[in-house]
Order: sequence, then C-alpha cells, then structure tokens
Amino acid sequence: MRDSTAHTAASSLPSIIAVSALGALFGGSIAALLVVGFTEMLKALLAVVSRQNTWLLILLPLVGIALSVLVLYRLGLSEEQCLQQPRRASKWRAFPPDSARSHLSDDVVSSAGHEERFPWHLAPIRLLAILSTVGLGGPLGTEAPAAYLGVATGAALGVRWRRLVRPAAVGGGAAGVAALIGIPLVGTAYILELERRHKAPLNVERVTAALVGGLVGWLLNIWLGVNLIRLVVPKEPPHSVLQAVITALLIGVLSGSITSICGAAIYKAKAWRASPIVRLEFGGLALGVAAVMIALIASPSAAIGPGGGAITWVESATGTAAITVLVVDLLRAVATTAAAAAGGCGGLFVPFLAIGDLAGRAFAPSLAIPSDLAGAAGAAGGISGGYHLPLTAVALVLSQGGPRLAVLTCLATVVVAAFAGTWSAKLVDRILALRRTAIAKTAVLAEDPYSF
Repeated sequence: MRDSTAHTAASSLPSIIAVSALGALFGGSIAALLVVGFTEMLKALLAVVSRQNTWLLILLPLVGIALSVLVLYRLGLSEEQCLQQPRRASKWRAFPPDSARSHLSDDVVSSAGHEERFPWHLAPIRLLAILSTVGLGGPLGTEAPAAYLGVATGAALGVRWRRLVRPAAVGGGAAGVAALIGIPLVGTAYILELERRHKAPLNVERVTAALVGGLVGWLLNIWLGVNLIRLVVPKEPPHSVLQAVITALLIGVLSGSITSICGAAIYKAKAWRASPIVRLEFGGLALGVAAVMIALIASPSAAIGPGGGAITWVESATGTAAITVLVVDLLRAVATTAAAAAGGCGGLFVPFLAIGDLAGRAFAPSLAIPSDLAGAAGAAGGISGGYHLPLTAVALVLSQGGPRLAVLTCLATVVVAAFAGTWSAKLVDRILALRRTAIAKTAVLAEDPYSF
C-alpha cells in the first residue's frame, strides 16, 4: 500500500492545496447530500413519534435504544465470530474487539491523521442503530452521525482515489456538520478540534480540506433550504457590563459543570465492562424514570429527542419557576447519560446545546437578562465545558451573531465554561476514585477521555 503521507510531503504547496480542495469538494458534496437526506429521514420519523400519546412518547425511545443494541450486538459481530462467517457477508458487520460500538466519535478520533484506516464499511449497520435511537425519540443528537457519515463517505471514496482519501474524509466530516447546523466555521472547527484529540496535525492539507468542506456543506444547506437544527440567537444585550460579567460567570459555571459531569459519567459508562444487556437494563431504567419525571414536571415533548422539545417548552412556559427549569435541565442530563450508557447510538453536541440552554435560562429571571441571551450563552457554554470543544463554541457564537455586548457575553461564557468543565471532570474523578486500568480502556479512550 502506498503511503500518502510521503506523497504529500514531497508535493509543492500549490499542489497540496489543489488536491486538498478537490478532495474536500468531492467528498464534502456527496457527504453533505447524504447527511441532509439521512437527517431529514430522522426528522420525519421523530415528527411521527412526537404526535403520539404520552405513554408512547416515553416507551418509544426505550424501544429505539433496545433496537440499537440488537442491531449492534446481534446483527453486528465480533472479529472472532466473523471467522465462522463468509468473508464477504461478515465484512460489513465485523467490529474490532472491545470497541464501543455505539459511540461514533471513537472511529473519527482514532483514525484522525490516518483516514485511510477509517472502518467505513461499518457505516450501514451504525446508520440503522442511529435511525432506531434518534428517530424513535432517544435524547441523543445528530451532529456525531453527521461527522461520522461524512468521514466514512470520504474514506470510502478514497478506496478508488488514494490521494484524495484524507482531504475527502476531513472535508466530508466538516461538510456533514456544516450542512446540519448551517454554519461553515462550526463544521470546520468541529472536525479539526475533534481530530486534534488524536494529535492529528493542523497542516495545510487538513485545514484546507476542513475549510472547503465547511463551505460546501453550508452552500448545500442554503441551496436545499434545509432547517435541521434550531439555534437560539441573542436579540438583546445585557443592560450593563457588570450584568454581562455576572451572566458569563454564573451561566458559564453552571452550564459547563452540568454538561461536563454528564460527559464524565458517559465516559465512565464506556469504560464499564458490563454486557450490553446489563447496560440496557440499567440505562433503560434510568432513562424511563427521567422521561416520566420530565413529562410530569414539564411536558411529554420535552422528554424526547435531542432537546428541541425542551427548549420549545421553556420558551412557551413563561413565568416558570427557575427551580423547575433547573430540575428539567438536570433530568435531561440524566436522560442523555442513560441513553448513551444503555447503548443508544447518536451524538452529544445537540443535547449539550439544549442542556446548556436550559441551564442558562434558569438564571434569566434572577439576573433580569433576556431569556434568549441566557439560552444562547448557556448553549455555547455546554459545548465548551461539556463536549470540550471551546474553539467550536467560539465559532458558533461568532457565526450566529447578535448585539455586540451579547456576543462578548457569550464568548466570556465559553471561557468560563471551559475552565468549569475541566475542573468538574477532575473533581468527579477524585470523588469516585476510579482507577483507569489498561483492561478497561481501549486505545482511543486512553488517548481521548472525551471521545463521546
């Protein structure tokens, strides 16, 4: 097999830029179209689920996660089991030993810098798991599926065109996220920052591919007129600089801490060496209890999906007590953690947006700040502190805009949340006093404790 790294090193700078742009344009275009089509399918299925009565709204996400586990661990096979199957039939469902089959970002991170090794042949079986989890109302998101499908598309195209494999994969991942969110810089920052966890180089090839991929995804988002994720944009600024500082401190600490603890719990669940059935039993029980409580306290629609229903509820429920919003926020964090631990297949970026949004709005009445500003600041803080992607959160804040002081408040919230998230994760480690053994961790977990 020819080493494309050596080929890249020997190329001139214009040639590297041209090949990277071409690969990203090619891979990004196809990936973005696939992401838009698949996400629209998820939205249509979720819309059908959201129209059901209360008991079905609570039951269907549990059914979806059970189906996800069934697909990944019954239809999916270990490499040992594949030895007993015809090679052609087993290739599409053979998982490496000790792999976290439901966690999409692991493959993206572990293949960063070596995208030709990305196991793109597992994409069909994982898409079935995503469809059952997210489509039936599980509290997980669509951004990790978008990035995963984008990188898988680029890596699959690279089987025929080896020189384009890396830019096509990086560009595909950026294009998938940009097409989903509708912001080019968010797609670019997301894929670069995520892959830096595996120390993938920020060289001309990768940066060019990510920039072109993000632009391609954004243009397709505009051209197709898609509206896949609703972002809260602040319309009013804080009334004073002091109020802005207090807002950033309080919302940053709360949103960053809650999402970080949620992420740390998911990481611990990934390292838990229990059978898929045991995970499903405990995680499903916790998810069911959290969903029932959210339905009783807020509304059934607030209990399902990545979090859009919860934001719609808090926007419409004017005058709701801050403690009620905070309780619903904590229950959403429990539900997301339980869904991921049980074997649900989806992302955490969008759920962390919602959890951070609710955390921010809990402070809005006491701080006398606009609810949309509190929500936007909290959402950005959730991505910075919980997902540990501060540069992506900065790109989100700068791209969505708003009054200058509101933007500065959100940026300050991102910084505070980053420190609060790191501190909270370390505190959880100390309290639980859990030792990370080599047996309990895969190579990706050892290098990336935040590979959600």
